[in-house]
This record gives sequence, structure tokens and C-alpha cells, in this order.
Amino acid sequence: MNRRALICGISGQDGAYLAQVLLRRDYEVWGTSRDAEMATFHNLERLGIRSHINLVSLNLRDSAQAFRLIQQLRPGEIYNLAAQSSVGLSFEQPVETIESIIPAAVNLLEAIRLTGAETRVYNAGSTECFGDTCGRVADETYPFRPTSPYAVAKAATFWIVANYRQAYRLFACTGILSNHDSPLRPARFVTRKIVRAAAEISRGVSRRLTLGNLYIERDWGWAPDYVEAMWLMLQRPEPEDFLVATGQSYPLSEFVEAAFRCVGLDWKDHVDVDESLLRPTDIEHSRFSAAKARELLNWRPSRSMPDIVTAMVEAELQDFDRKPVQ
Repeated sequence: MNRRALICGISGQDGAYLAQVLLRRDYEVWGTSRDAEMATFHNLERLGIRSHINLVSLNLRDSAQAFRLIQQLRPGEIYNLAAQSSVGLSFEQPVETIESIIPAAVNLLEAIRLTGAETRVYNAGSTECFGDTCGRVADETYPFRPTSPYAVAKAATFWIVANYRQAYRLFACTGILSNHDSPLRPARFVTRKIVRAAAEISRGVSRRLTLGNLYIERDWGWAPDYVEAMWLMLQRPEPEDFLVATGQSYPLSEFVEAAFRCVGLDWKDHVDVDESLLRPTDIEHSRFSAAKARELLNWRPSRSMPDIVTAMVEAELQDFDRKPVQ
């Protein structure tokens, strides 16, 4: 078995946790960033694994670069996690978002096809592709109705991967992942914004938190669980797509309540709603079944939303208390 793995987009939350999982399984791990010499790789440093990873620069929009790297490394597994990953930002930067997702996936698949590398490919998909499930429970057979530029691009890439699997017999699959969080979540995401505000307000540094729609419903999972599912997908005898979710959905207001409860505060005393923060289109209800992943991957989530919020708030407080006093 070829235990050389390439993680495209290793600097993000999922890339860092996935690298940790692979190193524990004795993989030779390679990771890419658009500029590996300038990137900080803060998440890899935080997990204490940066020195164990081979880091290289790669712009997946450049097909020649992708071809050369795949030809050189011939990895047994590739995890395509590199893309603009914020739904909200995709409304402000639709072209950048779409170009960071669709051409990158095509170039990667073409590089594998043209080099003839015996490589298994994981593609990062999203339950955002389903749109609003309107109270129904979506699984892998549920139709896509994307409602953001990000989701449109992810839906297109899902079908591109399926086409390469069928047309060229590549071992390529997509993980359709629900929202998943951890202390490594970037600050621009609303979940990290919430836990950071709760920590700062509890320490007297900040007074208010302003949010948009508090009643959108999401299925929040624990990121380290989800990267385990990525790895499990590539260990199957045949490539298949899997939906990965906890099966439990909560309104954002309950996420906020849980975060402030961790610091002994009532969220209603500290949160404002600003309609200018509402997205042009949004998903009100999202519910999912990961029955296929449970049955075929033997995968199960280890934490529910309240546990995840607690872990994130505790990490935020620890980071806050480590900062030097001004």
C-alpha cells in the first residue's frame, strides 16, 4: 500500500486535523499551500506537527503545476480541501469562490488521469448543496438545490468527480459534509465569532455581539471526527460518495445560548440582531442522515453541538488568558 498522502489545502482546519490523523497512521504526509514559503501554517504549529510534514507550493488553478507535482510524488491518496470555504464570503466574491473550487478539482483529476497515477482522491463536498431541506431529512439520494455561489460550485464539483469516476475509472469520491467546527475554525466563521465574543465579554474586553439570522438550523459536528470519515472513504474497496453529519440539527440561537452558558452569562443580555448581516439567500432548515456512513464506514460522531461549543469556548478562554496583559 502506498502510504504517501497529499493534502491540498493543509493549512486550514480540516487539513491540519487530517494531517494529524495520517501521521498517526504512519503516512508520509505532503501538504500544499499557494505559497508554502510565506504561509504561517498556524494550525499545524498548534497541533505540533509542522516539522513532520513536507510542505510545497501549489496553485491548483495552474494545471501544469498540478501535473508536475502528481507526476513527481505519485501519492497513494490525495485529499482536495483547497478552496474558499465561506458561504457568506461567496456572495461577496462569487467569481473568486467558483474559480477556487471548480477549476482546481478538474485540474487535479486531469493530472491524475494524464499521469496514470494509481491515486485515490477525496473531494471536499458540502451539505450546502442540498439547500433548504424544509424539514425533510436528506441523504446521499436527496436532490441538490444550492442557494449560494459556494454551494453551486460544490455541487458542480460533486458531479465532475462522479463523471471522472465513471468515465475514467478513477478512485474518486466526495464527502458531503455538514458544518463541522473546532478550536481551529477561522475567525471569519460565525461559530468562532460567537465563542470568541462569549469569551471576551466574560473577561470584560467586549460588551456586545451582533449577529444576523438567529434561527437558521444547522447540523454541527466535530471536525476531528469528520476527517476520520475522509480517511475511511479512501479505504473502501470501491469509491462511493458519503454524507457525513451528526443527524442532529439546532437553530443558531441554541449555539449562541450554549456558548454564553459556558461563561455563566445569559446570551439575550449581550446579543444584538442586525438585518444588514442577513445573506441574500439562506438555508432555514437543514437535516441529514449519515446512515450510509454508519453502516459502510462504521463511522459515528463522538460529540454533539453542546459538547463542541464547550470545547471551543474553553480553548478560546485558554488562548485569551495566555495573551500578555497590555
